[in-house]
Amino acid sequence: MEEIQKPLILIAEDEDSNYTVLKMLIERKLYAEVIRARDGLEAVELTRTNANLSLVLMDIKMPVMDGFEATGIIKTERKELPIIAITAYGLSGDEHKALSAGCDDYVSKPIQTSILFEKIKYFLNIA
Repeated sequence: MEEIQKPLILIAEDEDSNYTVLKMLIERKLYAEVIRARDGLEAVELTRTNANLSLVLMDIKMPVMDGFEATGIIKTERKELPIIAITAYGLSGDEHKALSAGCDDYVSKPIQTSILFEKIKYFLNIA
């Protein structure tokens, strides 16, 4: 019997509490595998070394390299990889900046899980 491949989701998030909650929710609700980047540069490296990545949740405000810059680099190398930006409190202009940087969609903090899962399921083609 063939094993069903779980989607692999990269969460780029420097705050431990935010990461822990997202990881738990995604693993429980979507039966996905999760890996973490603590900054934008690490996110870029992980997209380079994990060809089987299905989706990236990209926090915008991170150390070393922010989510806008990281998204730009990732999208030049992997156009097809969906990236959902996570912005703090829907700061005005962040949605436009995220989409301009190459993000496929965005959600604002505090995250409404129903909206987040709707977007993730859409990009992963999950019913």
